[in-house]
Parts: sequence; structure tokens; C-alpha cells
Amino acid sequence: MLDGWMRRWIDPPLDRLGHGLARAGISADAVTLAGLVLGLASAFMIALELDGAALILFGLNRLLDGLDGAVARSTRRTDRGGFLDIVLDFAIYGAIPLAFALRDPGAFALPAAVLLFSFYVNGASFLAFAAVAAKREMSSDIRGIKSIYFTAGFMEGTETILFFAAMILLPWSFPILAYAFAGLTVMSALARITLAWHAFRDEPDESD
Repeated sequence: MLDGWMRRWIDPPLDRLGHGLARAGISADAVTLAGLVLGLASAFMIALELDGAALILFGLNRLLDGLDGAVARSTRRTDRGGFLDIVLDFAIYGAIPLAFALRDPGAFALPAAVLLFSFYVNGASFLAFAAVAAKREMSSDIRGIKSIYFTAGFMEGTETILFFAAMILLPWSFPILAYAFAGLTVMSALARITLAWHAFRDEPDESD
């Protein structure tokens, strides 16, 4: 929901940084893979209760997640890069709740499971919509030029960053934040399913 507003602020500096990395010979795929390492390291720090390090590493992961696209725009966008970007994003989004569950199974395992369930449903609706949109040759640049069709929702990248940062800063509040995040994520999925119900309705056969 906030991504459109945020992109107006962060895209220009990211594009400048991305152009510099591209000129230095650093590929977008390398930036994506480095982001994965930092994101998984952040999750590991959460499990070890090293929250300051976890927050820094998570922030760097999100920075690289924005930079890989900027590097790609300065060189050449590829289907492989787009595939890696979305899959590794999902990996990090799953690793953070898992890390909290490992940190304190008694208090955090159930809210982490509920949050992961909401991610599963939302991710399925997102990717299924993109697949059908590609089949129908639909396109959208509502969130910039992407490798797959992006649908806007209540919970997007900006909201995810804010929730995860709050969880890391206030780990004792993880259950409350996880349930709230899960509820909003399910709402986002339901809105996308409703959109798909109408957008993908087959037209009646008028050949008769």
C-alpha cells in the first residue's frame, strides 16, 4: 500500500547507486545473492537474540533488494534475475518468522506459524495472479517495471519492512505484531482473490 509513495523517494538514489555498481562490473544477480546471505544472517542473529546485529543485517538485505533492480535497469533485465529476486525475497520473508519460532518456541511458535500461513496464502494468490495475467498477456507498471505482473495490496514491501523491523526492535511484542501482520496479509490475499474473480472471468462465447 505504501510502496508507490516510497518508490518516488527511494528510486532516484537507488538508481544512482545501481548505476555505479553496474559501471564497476557488479551484476544484479550478485547483488541479489549477497542480499540473500545478509537476510539469512539476520534471521540467524534473531534466533541467537542478537537483535542489534539482526536489524542492521536486515536493513542491508532490504537495501540490496532495491539495488539489484537498479543495477538491472542500468544494464539488462533478465528473466533469471527476476526469478531469483522474487524467490529469494520469499525465502527471507519465511526465514524471519522461523527465526523467532526457534528463538522461543513456547511463546513464538504459534504466532510464527499463523504468520507463515498468511504468507503462504498471499504468496499463492500473488504468483497465481501473475501466471494467469502472463497467459492473458496483461501488463502493469504500477510498482515499476517488473519481471512478473505485480498486483498492489494492503501489505507490500514497505509494510513488511516496518513490521519486521518492529519485531526485531521489540521482540517481546512478536506475537501481537505477528497476528496483526497475518490478519492484514490475509486481507491483502482476499482482495487479490476478489480482483482475480472479476478480472479473469471468462467472457461468454458469442460465436453462436
